[in-house]
Amino acid sequence: MSLDRLNEYQIMWVLVLYDLPTDTKKDRKIAAQFRKEIMADGFTMFQFSIYVRHCASMDNANVHIRRVQSILPEKGNVGILCITDKQFADIKIFFCQKEKRPNAPYQQLELF
Repeated sequence: MSLDRLNEYQIMWVLVLYDLPTDTKKDRKIAAQFRKEIMADGFTMFQFSIYVRHCASMDNANVHIRRVQSILPEKGNVGILCITDKQFADIKIFFCQKEKRPNAPYQQLELF
C-alpha cells in the first residue's frame, strides 16, 4: 500500500455542526462569539452553522475537538464529527438554484 493511500485515511477533517438560539440580543452575541472562536481556531464555513477544519492526524483533530468543547455555549446544540480525508473527498455537493420565471414583457404606452 502506498504512503499516499495511507495518508488519505490518516488525515482528518473535523466538522462542527451547531444550532444555537438567536432569539435575544444576548443569544445572538453568544452565537457570534462561538462562531468567531471556532474560526480563530482555523475552522472555515462549509455551510451555515457547519464549519470544517483540516487536521494532519487524529491526534491533531483531538486537540481541536477539545478546544471546541472548552468554548461550548450554555444553550443550543453542537455536534462534532471527524471523517477521513478520503471520506471528505467523496462528499457530493450540489449548488441548486430555484428556477426563475422570466420577467413579463413590458408594455409600451403610447401618448397621443
